[in-house]
Amino acid sequence: MSHPLFLIDASIYIFRHYFAWPEKWHSQEGFPTQAVYGYLSFLLTLIEKQSPIYIAAAFDQSLGSCFRNRIYPDYKANRCLPDDALSFQLNACLEATRLMGIAGLASQTHEADDIIGTLAKQGREIGHRIIVLSGDKDLTQLIGPDDLIWDFGKSKPLGQKEVVDRVGVWPEQMADYLALVGDSSDNIPGVPGIGPKTACALLKHFGSLNVLLQAGDQINEVPVRGAKKLAEKIDSYREQIVLAKRLTEIADDAVLGKPALQRRPIALDALDDFCQRMGLGDSPVGRAEKLTAIAID
Repeated sequence: MSHPLFLIDASIYIFRHYFAWPEKWHSQEGFPTQAVYGYLSFLLTLIEKQSPIYIAAAFDQSLGSCFRNRIYPDYKANRCLPDDALSFQLNACLEATRLMGIAGLASQTHEADDIIGTLAKQGREIGHRIIVLSGDKDLTQLIGPDDLIWDFGKSKPLGQKEVVDRVGVWPEQMADYLALVGDSSDNIPGVPGIGPKTACALLKHFGSLNVLLQAGDQINEVPVRGAKKLAEKIDSYREQIVLAKRLTEIADDAVLGKPALQRRPIALDALDDFCQRMGLGDSPVGRAEKLTAIAID
């Protein structure tokens, strides 16, 4: 098997620094750039510690225009579009990614999760082990037998068994699980009365949502509280469950062209100019200069 393919869920690391760090840095335009500084530091640390050869970062630019909005107009309707200050930082982080020699990808029709899902599928087809860098449980559904999901800098990498231990379902059951319990962050409704424990018990017993929806009165046999009412409840919410599954399942067919996934050398001069424009000082460039001595095989 060739070198692993690292796939970054960029928003996780951008927003983590956006909310946690003080507005200490500002661009020439006067916008705060704490998220840019934090995200760039994250990329530098990742390269310092892991020296990834194949890597890409996925960005979200499809709020309101994603294919899921055509299926369900209320999808993510609880979220507000970024204001000018946040939009500035998001765009700057995409620029920083590319200056670091990393493919930065976004789509107007697919979310970052779908970009990662598409790249994971393509990567496996040519022999890459997939390492998803994220703390988002939704992305665990992409983790195959040899893959990892890793909230880099915060927790240890998780394989399939560790996902089961932490979440309660296997990665291939995650979309089914979310279709049952819902996902409030994405404005996806769940089945009333079916919480995490019940959903885990149902999927452990039947294996998949498709089998569960055909189980009928066999649902009464599941060793979970209130089982005798579950068959009727699931039948009543069948259409909603099927719709929710379409929303929670990560797509692997985003149109991305043929992105270059092998990490390129850092564009030091352009990065220096970028850091000056963002008011980040010389520290990121100094770290980047040291990394240029690391060979990219």
